[in-house]
Amino acid sequence: MSIANNKKAYHDYFVEDEIEAGLVLDGWEVKAVRAGRVQLKESYIHWKKDAFYLVGSHITALPTASTHVRPDPVRPRKLLLKQGEINKLIGKVERSGYTLVPLNLHYKRGYIKMDIGLAKGKKQHDKRQSLKEADWKREKQRLMKNTR
Repeated sequence: MSIANNKKAYHDYFVEDEIEAGLVLDGWEVKAVRAGRVQLKESYIHWKKDAFYLVGSHITALPTASTHVRPDPVRPRKLLLKQGEINKLIGKVERSGYTLVPLNLHYKRGYIKMDIGLAKGKKQHDKRQSLKEADWKREKQRLMKNTR
């Protein structure tokens, strides 16, 4: 079950591979995510000190869940990955010119997980071509619907 999607990631990048990772969250953050108060639009993933961090995601605190804490809604959140996945991602990002983007936040067996995309950036003409293809797909569906 999806909590939040990053639609802008598919617009700005060619996503070539997806990996699922866990997140290290505080209690107030979990409550806020379950309430749907999370945004991934401007977020990215950064490598620092032997771990990947989700930076720039905005989790708005619930007024009832964080009365005794001054929460920081955009603090960096550590991602939980296996060492083999970390080594693979580091190699791709540093050598091949890829970037890591958060794609989706969802539940899996009661835990909050995130899909990470290994992606290459699109140029402006690539974005225009993607929009033309999507428009043509929509138009084709309309034409097929009207012919029946």
